[in-house]
Order: sequence, then C-alpha cells, then structure tokens
Amino acid sequence: MNHFSPTTINQQKAYDLLFQDYPDVVNIEEMCEMLGGISSKTAYKLLQENKISHFKIGRMYKIPKINILLYLNLFTFNFDHPHFDALPH
Repeated sequence: MNHFSPTTINQQKAYDLLFQDYPDVVNIEEMCEMLGGISSKTAYKLLQENKISHFKIGRMYKIPKINILLYLNLFTFNFDHPHFDALPH
C-alpha cells in the first residue's frame, strides 16, 4: 500500500500539468521558452553558475524539466520542515 502525503500528490499533479508540452529533458531553447523567453545568454549563465541542475552530452546541455520547476521554487522535496513565506528581518 502506497501512502502519499498531500504535498506529494499536489507536486505530481503540478508536474503533469506544468510545461506538459515539453519533454522531461529539454534543451537550451526549450528552457528559454519555459522561463518566459529569456535569452540564450542568460540561460547559459544560469547553467554555468549551477543555478539549474543539468548535464551535458558532448557539447549539448540537457536540462531535466523537474530542475527548472525546482529553480522556479514550484517544488520542494524537504517534507520534514513546513514552508513559510515570511520574509526574514
């Protein structure tokens, strides 16, 4: 019997709905579109600064879609601590 927390179920639904027209692993051009049409220069900078986890095959960058969602802070995998939106003082 699988027991999923509400957070897990919501994240799975969100993953299924968000960017559903994109494959699970995208290239630079697709990532630029997903991030609102950012320039490829900005996209390469995000990857080179390791702000979005990725891998390379030869000279081609490959970015798992989940890593873009993590960058956008749409997902969290830390279930031990509640998420608060309060700003630090």
